[in-house]
Order: sequence, then structure tokens, then C-alpha cells
Amino acid sequence: MRNRIHELRRQGGWSQADLATRLKVSRQTVNALERGRYDPSLPLAFAIARLFGLTIEEVFQPEEDEA
Repeated sequence: MRNRIHELRRQGGWSQADLATRLKVSRQTVNALERGRYDPSLPLAFAIARLFGLTIEEVFQPEEDEA
């Protein structure tokens, strides 16, 4: 699954640690999310979208072969 977390985090001027604190996850989790190595749980995906004021679909997109 592709996502815009890195882009959105940078637009907000936040470090990975800042975002992790806001989401109540580890910095390593944020790093794994940004690199596409970890797909978030549904509650975490909602929290990420809510934090950025977006819908889940605006943050996360399935890979072409997943659609």
C-alpha cells in the first residue's frame, strides 16, 4: 500500500519523532509506514488521516496489483 505520510509530515514541519508522539506510536513505526514496510491497523489509519485532516483514501492508496 502506498501512502503520503512522508509528504504530509514534511508539509507540517514535523520530524518522525514528532509524528510518532502525536500518533502514540514509535518513531520506528512511522519510519516503517513511510517506507511502505508496514500497513497500519484500521484505527491507526483513521488516526493518521484525522491528524492531517484528510480521508483515509487521501492518505493511503492500494498498489496497482492490489486493486
